Amino acid sequence: MSRHIHTAIPQEKPVRLQEYGVGIFEGLDTKSAWKKALKKGGVRVNNTPGTSATYICGGELIEWQPLPKKPSSKALILSLEVLYEDAHMAAIFKPAGLLVSGNSFKTLARALEQNVKPSHEKDACLPQPVHRLDYPTTGLLLVGKTTTAIRAFNSAFEQKKMDKTYLAICIGSLKNEGTLVSPVDHKPAQAYFKCLAKVPSSRFGSLSLVLLHPKTGRRHQLRKQLAAMGHPILGDQTYGVSPLILKGKGLFLHAFSLGFKHPNNGENMYIEAPLPKKFLNIFSQTEALLKIK
Repeated sequence: MSRHIHTAIPQEKPVRLQEYGVGIFEGLDTKSAWKKALKKGGVRVNNTPGTSATYICGGELIEWQPLPKKPSSKALILSLEVLYEDAHMAAIFKPAGLLVSGNSFKTLARALEQNVKPSHEKDACLPQPVHRLDYPTTGLLLVGKTTTAIRAFNSAFEQKKMDKTYLAICIGSLKNEGTLVSPVDHKPAQAYFKCLAKVPSSRFGSLSLVLLHPKTGRRHQLRKQLAAMGHPILGDQTYGVSPLILKGKGLFLHAFSLGFKHPNNGENMYIEAPLPKKFLNIFSQTEALLKIK
C-alpha cells in the first residue's frame, strides 16, 4: 500500500504522537490503532521510527506505511440521518442495532465518509465518532471532522464538560426525581433522574418515562443503576429480570441531547435527537412533555 505523509501543524505545547495523530490518516482513527502501528514499526517522524514516547511540536514530517489489506468484494452502503453539520463537526442519529466502530463490516464509523461532507480546514481528517453509544441504544452521536475538533471533544468528555441527557422507559413506577448513586464495576457512578410520565401496563404494572443526566460515564451505567434500583429499562436483554424482559422491540434507551462548547469557536451548542417511534407509541404525549432542556 502507498505511504501516507503528513506535516504536523504547530502546537501550543508538545503532544504525544498517538494523540496528535488520531484522524490524520485513514485507518488510524483511534489512539489504540496508533499504538498498534507504532509497535509494528510502520510510523516514522522526521525519518526516525516513531514510538509511544514521541512528542509532536509542529513541523514534523509524519510518515505511515500501512500493512496490505485483504481485498474486499463488497462496499458498505448505509444512510445515516445528519442532525447538524459544519466544517469542523457533525451530529448523527445513531439507530438501534448498529455498532459505532470496531472490526465489524457494518459500523457507523465506516459509513460516515458517505454521509457527511468533507472538511476543507487545514487540519481536516477522516470523520470519526468522538464517543460511543451501546449497540442497542439510539440517539445523538458527535463526529469530529478535524484533528482540532477531535482533540477538543476528547478533552471535553474527559473533563466532564458535556451536558448529556438520556431518555428511558423503565419498568415500574419511579418516584418523581432523585439521584442514582450505586457503584458501577466497583467505581463511583452518579446520575440525576426525573420521572416525566407514567402509564399503566397489563404486563408490567406500570411504565415510567424517565429523563436522565449522567454525571459519570461508566460502561452501561444507566442500565446497571436502574436495574439495581429495581426498575430495569424496558427491553434490556442483559440487565432485565425474567420474565419481565420485552423481546423484539429493542432497548428503550435514547441519547436525547448534548450541550457543549463548539470545538472551534467555543460557541454554546445544544443538539437534540428525535425520539424513536417506539417511545411515542407508549407515551403519546411525549413530545409535549419534553420541553425540558
